Amino acid sequence: MNAHPAILRSTRLLHILLKPLTVLICMTAPVSQVVISAEETAPESIRVYPASVNLTNARDRQSLLVQAVYAEGVTQDVTDLAEFTLSDPTLARFDKNVLHGQADGTTTAQIRFSTLEATISVKIANASSEPPVSFKLDVMPVFMKAGCNTGSCHGAARGKDGFRLSLFGFDPDGDYYRLTREISGRRINLALPEECLMVNKATGKVPHTGGRRIKENSEHYATFVRWLRAGAPKDEGQVPAVTRVDIFPPNAVLQGTGAQHRITVQATYADGSDRDVTSLAFFMSNNDNSATISQTGMVTAAKRGEAFIMARFETFTVGSQFIVLPADDEFTWQDTSEYNYIDTLLHDKFRKLRIQPSDVCSDEEFLRRATLDITGTLPTRQEYHEFIGSSAEHRRDNLIDQLVDRKEFVEMWVMKWAELLQIRSANISYKSTLLYYNWLQERISNNVPIDQMVRELLGSNGGTFANAATNYYQSETNTLKVAENVAQVFMGMRIQCTQCHNHPFDRWTMNDYYSFAAFFSQIGRKNAEDPREKIVFNSGSGEVSHPVDGRNMQPKFLGGGTPELKGQDRRAVLAKWLASPENPYFARNLANIVWAHFFGRGIIHEVDDVRVSNPPVNAELLDELAQRMTEYNYDFKRFVRDICKSRSYQLSTQINSTNASDVRNFSHATLRRLRSEVLLDVISQVTDTKNKFRGLPLGARAVQIADGNTNTYFLTTFGRATRQTVCSCEVKMEPNLSQALHLLNGDTVNSKIEEGNLVKRRLEEGQSVDDILDELYVRCLTRRPNEKETMLFKEMLAQTEDEKLFLEDTFWALLNSREFLFNH
Repeated sequence: MNAHPAILRSTRLLHILLKPLTVLICMTAPVSQVVISAEETAPESIRVYPASVNLTNARDRQSLLVQAVYAEGVTQDVTDLAEFTLSDPTLARFDKNVLHGQADGTTTAQIRFSTLEATISVKIANASSEPPVSFKLDVMPVFMKAGCNTGSCHGAARGKDGFRLSLFGFDPDGDYYRLTREISGRRINLALPEECLMVNKATGKVPHTGGRRIKENSEHYATFVRWLRAGAPKDEGQVPAVTRVDIFPPNAVLQGTGAQHRITVQATYADGSDRDVTSLAFFMSNNDNSATISQTGMVTAAKRGEAFIMARFETFTVGSQFIVLPADDEFTWQDTSEYNYIDTLLHDKFRKLRIQPSDVCSDEEFLRRATLDITGTLPTRQEYHEFIGSSAEHRRDNLIDQLVDRKEFVEMWVMKWAELLQIRSANISYKSTLLYYNWLQERISNNVPIDQMVRELLGSNGGTFANAATNYYQSETNTLKVAENVAQVFMGMRIQCTQCHNHPFDRWTMNDYYSFAAFFSQIGRKNAEDPREKIVFNSGSGEVSHPVDGRNMQPKFLGGGTPELKGQDRRAVLAKWLASPENPYFARNLANIVWAHFFGRGIIHEVDDVRVSNPPVNAELLDELAQRMTEYNYDFKRFVRDICKSRSYQLSTQINSTNASDVRNFSHATLRRLRSEVLLDVISQVTDTKNKFRGLPLGARAVQIADGNTNTYFLTTFGRATRQTVCSCEVKMEPNLSQALHLLNGDTVNSKIEEGNLVKRRLEEGQSVDDILDELYVRCLTRRPNEKETMLFKEMLAQTEDEKLFLEDTFWALLNSREFLFNH
């Protein structure tokens, strides 16, 4: 059976219309290049880590690391080549790069490499005093280092082979009991420490599912034996807690596969002492393709790219950024204009990575991109001709100012906040849902500072009708879940896993989790006169208990202190801190959310997965954005203007020979599929049709839908958020086959072309085919057909007698093209 000629023609049109998008991502000519190399050149400076040494007992020692910095920021570990001397060698001694104390006092150490020298201070105390072995300070870290208490080993919920340790050591007292008391005499042997089951299993002398975890006669082996010989004591009294962990160097740029750089880790304790814990820290890399790290702390460069090297000790995970460049890297930075601070900070990173940003996009591309991102609409034909025909010097900036002041800008961000706040008629009535949505819309339309809005929301009391912000606490009523949502939405942190154990890749512990949840333990709820309404209030009573020992947890800010709460609503105190400069996470998280909207991915990606092991790709930029957000008093519109007026936002999707592989540093624009609501709205816009949604008048936009439970087949297919969770993954942006089939064969595109009857109306108005084609292109793609397309249309038009059918086929093909479906 032969296909219908119109279908064949439309398919051919669609095939050709897909090609313009490929032009956007083609390679440009390579830039001129020169060689940058650190070989056989003198370093510009040297850095010594740590910057000072504080030895506090006879067993204490500190390894020093020397990093040389060469031209263009390339670094090299020159520790083994450096010369170490002491002003007073009677107080301390060097064993290669490791400093040991000999007598109490203070001195200085001189480190020399090439023609450069650095000096650090050295303090020694209690040089003749050897501290007793500590289970928590000495033995527990060995379990972590050896991997004994991970989820794949004895840290599993049921343990392994009959023996269980707390996951990542969150319960040291329980671990001590299980080692020494659970099966008395089996796991440890105080008479013959070297022959006990714990030691023999760890060293592999007897069959062990986990294999050999420590080497006999190693430092870790000696710690086990020393503890057993001392009688396996339990720590008396309060053991100084770790208050900070530092990793050195904080960053490095390695050149050439196989280049190596060691890591040093230092822990600081509550009593003011510090300790070299390099041998006890567990090391990881988030990108083994670029850099690997051994458990001795040696980083080895692999392929070009970035890696975040992490060290975990106690409950802390810290990281260092490593950039790896090829040995024969040839690059010269071409001076590129900078529109504002965003470009300056991104260009600083580009120079380190040896990549050149793409050129700025065309006016047509910018007009389409900015209008879609800021308002969720396409430019009208009139707006297109006004902008393209303008000769104003700052027409792009003027366009951004105009778009930000439109009501559609408000509607876009009300929709995004409605997703974060889970506005849907599930646990709340439909009337409450609408009131909640209207409250949010009123705040954003009046440009109420976001910090003020959040304080109103989290500290709200009253009826869900009278004070619609209280619906936040009615949408979710589980105390722990409320705490998790607040952390994830307003700080970008997923703390769910710390409900059961310490976070494996971040600093958060079970204590942090339940202390934060305690802020929400006194929320009272009762019925109002109207059965659809609830009243939320501060009950003044209620606690959160720790599941391990049952103690009531005192409210404590995440990453902050313990506030004074007497006579105050806990939620109000939290809200005040959360949206204040004292909380370092709020402004950063908000800035990252806004950035991700305009660039397709966050500086931290995903935006609600902030953790040490998922670092920002440009920490300096994120810090500056957060600072600006605070300085602007959370003026949302002003902040959006900063982003959109940067050169970086206006880059082309066209790549060059240096940034072709960059997918995370924003050196070129990326193709972004239109989200479901925006896509439906712009299809309706260009076809001159209207939609009807529950609770909204005919012709309302999909982005205005208040209730997360309101949906259509189209919106569901294209991934509209159901608002059942606060996760950013709720919005599905990945193209799939169902979407393509619905556009090609479904009733949305075809029926809207017929319903709007645009082509017929234009023909009846006496417009020529060329003018109608021109309008269709401007409506759909914000550009006019190019010469090749124009010639094709003339050729195909000559083969048909039905101009209306031909133009409608063209309309259909345009709406199915990638250039229409993606923002570029």
